[in-house]
Amino acid sequence: MNDFQASLQANYEEMVAWRRYLHQHPELSFHEYRTAEFVANHLQSWDIEVRTNVGGNGIVGLLRGSSEGPTVALRADMDALPIQDEKMNCAYASLTKGVMHACGHDAHTATLLSIAKVASQHRSQLKGNLVFLFQHAEEITPGGADSMIQHGALEGVDAVFGVHLWTPFPVGHFYSKAGPLMAAPDEFTIHIQGKGGHGGLPHQTIDSIYVASQLVVNLQSIVSRQVDPIEPCVVSVGSFHGGSSFNVIAETSVLNGTVRTFNAELRQDVKERLERIVHATCEMYQASYKINYKLGYPTVVNDGKEAERFFKVGTELFGAEAVHESPLIMAGEDFSYYLNHRPGCFMFVGAGNVEAGIVHPHHHPKFDIDEKSMLNAANLLLGMALDYMA
Repeated sequence: MNDFQASLQANYEEMVAWRRYLHQHPELSFHEYRTAEFVANHLQSWDIEVRTNVGGNGIVGLLRGSSEGPTVALRADMDALPIQDEKMNCAYASLTKGVMHACGHDAHTATLLSIAKVASQHRSQLKGNLVFLFQHAEEITPGGADSMIQHGALEGVDAVFGVHLWTPFPVGHFYSKAGPLMAAPDEFTIHIQGKGGHGGLPHQTIDSIYVASQLVVNLQSIVSRQVDPIEPCVVSVGSFHGGSSFNVIAETSVLNGTVRTFNAELRQDVKERLERIVHATCEMYQASYKINYKLGYPTVVNDGKEAERFFKVGTELFGAEAVHESPLIMAGEDFSYYLNHRPGCFMFVGAGNVEAGIVHPHHHPKFDIDEKSMLNAANLLLGMALDYMA
């Protein structure tokens, strides 16, 4: 065990305490004021150069090593979700009604804080510089990554690395891959305008619920019949709102859903196909419509060389049996913006533990992590940076 690993191990209990404090005091996207202050105060106490309000509530810390070398950025996200914490008998459950860290960003923040503290204690051994990116608003488009980059978060940076603690993968295991890793998550909202009327006289109306129902069915043909079967793609309608009474034909209905792709050309093609299907279906039944199609984050695409570094460093730290090529993940991540500007790698660190009952998926009201995953993530992230500097 080298000096950095030993110090991370020694700081584990404090890292857990930070995570639990943040879990109790979550803040929504674009409202991470106390969290940002918490982060900035700790970084400053370790003589790390700090910039606040970067692109919003973002924090950028710069730790200069004792000798010249590359500058490596490590990123953590800080925001929580509008979900009521339902973990019963949990000493660190959220104290904020309707808000909780249901995705692990509290643990990401605590992990990067621990790395920053340990690195500051061993700055004489750094052959280059470390940049700590504490990012606001990952959970909601337009997100914080792009605005932080626009405000100089990556200036002077040679490479960037990030992790996501991931409960679908067991603690002690690590996943990534070269090329596309996480999907581009787009959102659509379709407003159907029909003609309302009496439930017993449907022939005098244009039933928006019926038209919208046909749309739900027709949109499924995009993936099943219009996209190459070997090309990953999802079109899902997540919500359907229409009508207010049993005996009234609904004049308006609203569908809201998502499209997930990995290929930029297919992404645009699906958007156009969806719009054509909406137009044709509504025209068939003489309904009118409006579409709001919002492009989300780009696909997360790992640099090939840096993905190779993940397998090398991961194997050295944890053994070959613990390091795996990741499947494609249909969730989205605005870490993609960093990778569009600098070479780097995004990695998944297993955080689930069936024996401990840590089985709930991300964005679930009972979400939690095996906290040992934070120490694993800290070793992996810092190990990637040190290997790049070597």
